[in-house]
Amino acid sequence: MVQRREPTARQMRLGIELRRLREAAGLNAVEAARLLGLNRVQISQIESGATGVSEQRLRRLASHYACTDEEFVNALVAMATDRTRGWWEQYRGQLPTPFLDLAEVEHHAAFLHDVAILYVPGRLQTEDYARAVFSSRLPELTQDELELRVAHRLTRQQVVIPHEVVIHEAALRIRVSNRAASRAQLARLVELSEADHITLRVVPFDLDGFAKASSTMTYVGGPLPRLDTVVRDAPHGSVFIDSESQLNTYRTSFRRVEAVSLDPAQSRDFIHKLAKEL
Repeated sequence: MVQRREPTARQMRLGIELRRLREAAGLNAVEAARLLGLNRVQISQIESGATGVSEQRLRRLASHYACTDEEFVNALVAMATDRTRGWWEQYRGQLPTPFLDLAEVEHHAAFLHDVAILYVPGRLQTEDYARAVFSSRLPELTQDELELRVAHRLTRQQVVIPHEVVIHEAALRIRVSNRAASRAQLARLVELSEADHITLRVVPFDLDGFAKASSTMTYVGGPLPRLDTVVRDAPHGSVFIDSESQLNTYRTSFRRVEAVSLDPAQSRDFIHKLAKEL
């Protein structure tokens, strides 16, 4: 069992799910280790994502933990045996780990739901808009760091995923750069709103009811609902949320935001109108 220097978010999620199964079975790490002929440290390393676990051992653990959800176990096996070396690996050691984790999570996503309040979601940003967003970060980035972040963001956009986006009018009106960049960004949103895999909705200032659901988030659909993930931006980087109670909260939040937004056709017209005003 080779120990990893830096487990990815996906590897850590696998470990978290195995720990949850163990705890639900009422076993401690020592008891679980004994079932596989391992020691407590090795079980802890598996559950932290620091070491991998073979399909055979994973299925034995699931059996010992009395997990009868075959679809869920198969999904965990897929996570454990995945050897994908994605495009994001070229940035390892050059960008903070959350950038790589986000790209990996998106790569395996069944769908994405975004709620944006102040900024256009990264996957919909133009190059100029993305550069302006990263240029505003504190502490300031070097030119090389800035270009790496922009290149990473633009490459993320090439991965086609069913994507539902709700954007508040504030994010459409805030000029992160200049008038020309804002106009180009709005034109890009109109273009993307016609893509088959994107559903874009807008919440204007004058619509009622938005305060009940005003939470920026990216909701990432997993192979099963219990393997969904919510990504939130924080001062120190992205935060990945995966507890079932929190996932339910964010599912409800997205439905509420969606309910008070304009439909896709009205949203497209609204964005086009804003662009003409610039």
